[in-house]
Amino acid sequence: MEGFAGKVAVVTGAGSGIGQALAIELARSGAKVAISDVNTDGLAVTEQRIKAIGAPVKADRLDVTEREAFELYADAVKAHFGKVNQIYNNAGIAFAGDVEVSGFKDIERVMDVDFWGVVNGTKVFLPHLIESGDGHVINVSSIFGIFSVPGQAAYNAAKFAVRGFTEALRQEMALAKHPVKVTTIHPGGIKTGIARNMTAAEGIDVDELAKTFDKKLASTSPEKAAQIIMDGVRKNKARVLIGNDAKALDFIVRLTGSGYQKLFSGVIAKALPGSH
Repeated sequence: MEGFAGKVAVVTGAGSGIGQALAIELARSGAKVAISDVNTDGLAVTEQRIKAIGAPVKADRLDVTEREAFELYADAVKAHFGKVNQIYNNAGIAFAGDVEVSGFKDIERVMDVDFWGVVNGTKVFLPHLIESGDGHVINVSSIFGIFSVPGQAAYNAAKFAVRGFTEALRQEMALAKHPVKVTTIHPGGIKTGIARNMTAAEGIDVDELAKTFDKKLASTSPEKAAQIIMDGVRKNKARVLIGNDAKALDFIVRLTGSGYQKLFSGVIAKALPGSH
């Protein structure tokens, strides 16, 4: 894809799913790529695939919740490549469980990875992006950052927070006249391992939940998602919806206002039995 040649792009959660597909597509488009994940096996696969393309790559194990490590990582990427143009804050986890039965630690863990991981990545790379003169922050929220469903309060909270944080940042960069663009990503059902790797409150069958998600709700491939994200970045879109499901659900929310809650709760209960 045009517009990425020579850029230095950082991708978190690059060991699988959208992150892996993004890193590979960026490399194919001529970018130099810094990839990270806590899953070192998956990260090694991504690294090898990028090397096979012939693109420069720096691969590191990184836990996005560890702020000091993230700060050191940002400086190391800048030192390695000489500049940083783009940060794709993609790393995330899933958790299922009603508020009533979810532990504080379960909710905190989702917020630490899915929200604070995004904040950490944005903050530590922002000075480098500004310095580059051609920066872009790409933060992955979710369609669950646009509407809420029962059994996903923690995930909803984190993804709504990512949306608010990122939309405010876009306005701040424009007002400050910084050379940094900002885009929020809202994927719908993507064929990744996030559902299979989710944790859940006691009494929820995660395997059954994952099978249902993969069969009924996951409709877009990670590769297609990566292409849509990069097209949105190239066009400097404020918001990128991925998948016809995301576009349709977003339209329903805008059409019905808070009325979507009554509409969606019954549908989710039938589509994902045992999720709440």
